[in-house]
Amino acid sequence: MTKRVAIFISGGGSNMVALARAMQAPDFGAKPVLVLANNAHAGGLAKAAAMGIHTAVVDHRPFKGDREAFEKALLAALAPHDIDIICLAGFMRVLTPVFIDRWQGRMLNIHPSLLPKYKGLHTHKRAIDAGDSHGGCSVHEVTSELDGGPVLLQARVPIEAGETPETLAAKVLIEEHRIYPEALRRFVNT
Repeated sequence: MTKRVAIFISGGGSNMVALARAMQAPDFGAKPVLVLANNAHAGGLAKAAAMGIHTAVVDHRPFKGDREAFEKALLAALAPHDIDIICLAGFMRVLTPVFIDRWQGRMLNIHPSLLPKYKGLHTHKRAIDAGDSHGGCSVHEVTSELDGGPVLLQARVPIEAGETPETLAAKVLIEEHRIYPEALRRFVNT
């Protein structure tokens, strides 16, 4: 049975596009049925619409710190689509344990570090500042611990002399586009 996937974004949606394109393969086992953004100006919304994927916006700003109400609105937006799996793809909101527990075992995230190193933000700068030889990215199941769920797949990229957070981010993004679809494919077919 084909799994129905919602992809949450906040920005340009490049990982969403990589996921959606990969799911076009007839044997993938999943299809994107909703792209949800917390920002009406997220560039990924137009990309999703151009790919024929339904879109929705639940702007977090009107909720002014009421995360429970924001997450109820997220659930309401998901409800008509009979979602099996949520993929966080650059969704820049921290979800509460109440929301996460409801989707436990059915929500994935891509994170721009070699977890368990550098949870949270500014991962590339932190890897460079620490003198690491490699940066990278990880696809993991989402749990209540920030960037702490089981890692499903990782990719490493070398940190070169003179590397900046921006140049490292560009190299890592290429790997994100490669491993996120592969991790999702494996996840839905196991």
